[in-house]
Amino acid sequence: MNLFSQIYRRFRHLARELAKFGSVGAIAFVITFVLSNALHLESGLGMGPLSSNAIATVVATTFAYLANRYWTFRHRDRTGLGREYVLFFALNGVGLVITQLFIGFTSYVLGLTGPIPYNASMVVGTGVATLFRFWSYKKWVFLPVEAAQVDPHSGLPETAAPRPAAPGTVNGSAPPAHDLGLPIDSRPAEGYAEFTQTGR
Repeated sequence: MNLFSQIYRRFRHLARELAKFGSVGAIAFVITFVLSNALHLESGLGMGPLSSNAIATVVATTFAYLANRYWTFRHRDRTGLGREYVLFFALNGVGLVITQLFIGFTSYVLGLTGPIPYNASMVVGTGVATLFRFWSYKKWVFLPVEAAQVDPHSGLPETAAPRPAAPGTVNGSAPPAHDLGLPIDSRPAEGYAEFTQTGR
């Protein structure tokens, strides 16, 4: 039963992280969607499909980093803003490449143009890139809180040093008679042993 409770707690925590990450990703996607369409489509600035998506992704990524650092993964270790920022954007660059591959394949290989193919390829590409981002953020950017130091001799986490036992005792209790070097027939009488153990 303890194993099931541990599994439940672990997956409940993972589900909570996924829900927060998904919420941030949804808002970032809206930012990307609106901005890229405003830059690319004829009613906007008329930029190319790849450049418009790249600019929109940079803006959305800035929002996503702040939201994930201070909300989704706020319980994880903080290893420096500069380190996290660089890695976050580098991994988002990989995610951007994944999305660009889908958009480029649809636009230039399949020859499908217009709002529906463009947005459909962006949705699919963003979904694949989101899975990669969640895994990579947890692995390289937002690290778990530092674990306990490991004992180099045993390979186990170090624990607090045990309290020293009183002199003449073994693990806090009186040693058996044979450990005192007494012959079996030289052990204290039964009544005396009972007196020493009970203090009466």
